[in-house]
Amino acid sequence: MEKTTAANADAKMRSFEGATKVTQEIASQIADYSKRSFEQGSKTMEKLLEAKSPDKAFEVQTEYAKAAYESYVSHATKLGQLYTDLAQETFKSYQDFASKLTPVK
Repeated sequence: MEKTTAANADAKMRSFEGATKVTQEIASQIADYSKRSFEQGSKTMEKLLEAKSPDKAFEVQTEYAKAAYESYVSHATKLGQLYTDLAQETFKSYQDFASKLTPVK
């Protein structure tokens, strides 16, 4: 009985390790994206204020929109993969735990 309780506690701790690492990576990616996005927006605003003509301002805005879109798609792809990893890690830990408790026939 004591071994089972210790094994259960150990399995629970391991189950959170993988999910915790992936969750930390997700938070890090979101923070990095937010920082880059803000910096990119600030630089674009400076360029817009320096624009001497409407054509130049339109060009700056077009470049910003294209770069922002590409950055967003790249970030969304990374986050999608991280959330997939999170789901797999979470399920894996429960699967491992269940396999220890279920007798093999």
